[in-house]
Amino acid sequence: MQKKAGLLLHERNLSSSGYSSIAGVDEAGRGPLAGPVVASAVIIRNFKFKERIDDSKKLTAKRREKAYREILSKAIVGVGIVDEKTIDDINIYQATKKAMQMAISKLEIPPDYVIVDGNMRIATKCPLKCIIKGDSKSISIAAASIVAKVTRDRLMIEYDKVYPQYGFARHKGYGTKIHIKALNAHGPSPIHRNSFHPVKDLL
Repeated sequence: MQKKAGLLLHERNLSSSGYSSIAGVDEAGRGPLAGPVVASAVIIRNFKFKERIDDSKKLTAKRREKAYREILSKAIVGVGIVDEKTIDDINIYQATKKAMQMAISKLEIPPDYVIVDGNMRIATKCPLKCIIKGDSKSISIAAASIVAKVTRDRLMIEYDKVYPQYGFARHKGYGTKIHIKALNAHGPSPIHRNSFHPVKDLL
């Protein structure tokens, strides 16, 4: 209970200041060598969760899936996806900001306050606060991290069916030994990020 109470601190403080639609924003997929970067914006309407809501990296895939389904039933959710070609064109930092802004724009109602994981100072029409390691400090950001991670993992599993030689379902595009070995053997796929090493070295 202490952990959950800590995760609610930012939301409670903002709520006591008069804000009612607080959107937590996070991303998944800044580091991989392939696939898109995915961001999510989440406005939680019911904070009573049965599943553990925490930094997505702290949860197993099975627990993330269960949490994801519960989040969708208790929150307003927006998702932004920026593909690997855009990442190559504008760089991963700008692509991440773009995905976050897309996620916010897809919320059914506009937020009156946005809290973002890390130091991503995105353009918003309402007040914004950046929270370092926010996915471990805010339930809204933690929920966004889960939605972004599950969404991206599902996309990479689908890409695995198109490009099975790379093992995307297993490593989700991250630079594991298995992925690097497949990359060296087959060369880059259409969804690899050509501006990232070692993909760039093989072009």
